[in-house]
Amino acid sequence: MTSLREESLGFLVADLSRLMRSAFQQRLEGSELTPAQARALIYIARNEGVRQVELAQLLDLQPITLARLVDRLAQAGLAQRRPDPADRRAYRIFLTPMAGSHLRAVGKVAAAVRKQALRGIDQQEAAAIMVVLRRMRTNLSSS
Repeated sequence: MTSLREESLGFLVADLSRLMRSAFQQRLEGSELTPAQARALIYIARNEGVRQVELAQLLDLQPITLARLVDRLAQAGLAQRRPDPADRRAYRIFLTPMAGSHLRAVGKVAAAVRKQALRGIDQQEAAAIMVVLRRMRTNLSSS
């Protein structure tokens, strides 16, 4: 059993996440996108045509908060809602061609943060970290 004075896995992962978000936000300064908008664009790109309610779950946002976020992306010409053909009450979210340049810029920021985070860690160690983190995510997702 871990004592309260020792660093626990949960606190370490949370602290790492906070530091990576902070580094990402600092490097994103001056961009037209907020960190929340950048994150939403990435999730939409990975899940093109995702239902709005599912995107809210992926981003861990309340549906109303996500609706406002998607409104801003749509107003900027980066995303669009399309009616869900299977459910007339639902919408699916798609990127527009204008989103491409923004995604490339966000990718460069993410790569710089990743490079900083992995400094002093060789490729084999980095690959092992990713395998273990994915397995942990799967373990927690399936319960």
